[in-house]
Amino acid sequence: MMNGAKKSDSSIVPAKLANKAERLAAEPVEGDDGTKRNAELQSTVRTQSREAVTQAQARIRGAVTRTKKEKLTALLHHVDIDALRWAFFNLKKRAAPGADGLTWADYAADLDRNLTDLHARVHSGAYRALPSRRKYIPKADGQQRPLGIAALEDKIVQAAVVAILTPIYEAEFLGFSYGFRPGRGQHDALDALAYGINARKINWILDADISRFFDTLSREWLIRFVEHRIGDRRIIRLIQKWLKAGVLEDGNLIETTEGTPQGQWHHHCLRMCTSTTSTISGSSSGARATQEAM
Repeated sequence: MMNGAKKSDSSIVPAKLANKAERLAAEPVEGDDGTKRNAELQSTVRTQSREAVTQAQARIRGAVTRTKKEKLTALLHHVDIDALRWAFFNLKKRAAPGADGLTWADYAADLDRNLTDLHARVHSGAYRALPSRRKYIPKADGQQRPLGIAALEDKIVQAAVVAILTPIYEAEFLGFSYGFRPGRGQHDALDALAYGINARKINWILDADISRFFDTLSREWLIRFVEHRIGDRRIIRLIQKWLKAGVLEDGNLIETTEGTPQGQWHHHCLRMCTSTTSTISGSSSGARATQEAM
């Protein structure tokens, strides 16, 4: 997936440009003018992909509005190359690699061909999720938090699917729900809480955390929650592939029967499990750890 270095006739003007915009956006080009041109092309590609995803989300939001109680049965076609490209460009370039060992730069070296191949595998059913690489980080109480670092292609597909499902579940939440939602976070929740305390008579405040929530999450109930609104079996099968992929720890594959690794898809898992209830905030330390892994 790596391309050989290109040579130019001068240090200013590149001798050969890549045919695809994605490849131009990903590959380094020699010279000051080439660097500027690369930045402009990458910005153009990212804008086009973002607009395509935004339009898809708008169509899904309209379908949700029209069919508030019905399942949505045609969703996978929204996970197109534009959505995959958008997901790729939203990954952290220097994030730790998963079990595949691939970095963002490795994949970007032949981005157009890689995304075309990935798209074909996702839609034909040939896509296979790899086990997540387990990493431990220290918690404030001295214990360790296990994170699951997904393989690069798994991150891409997961992010694209999350983008497609977000409009569906956003419609389910109430205004005072803040946990793991786009444009909201624990600081917004604290601001709302501070305002409520000052504006109303408050007799008590409950601060609660679910112990080992992600480690012991029932996959059966998670799928039930998803199936309440999602009728596209291809999306369901993708989620099941991620849940059953297992974890890789010290080179050993560990098959798991419950829970889901923190650090990859758990943002949306939390949404599924709280779609009929409301949460005011998420764990700030857990959120930071997840962002580092992704």
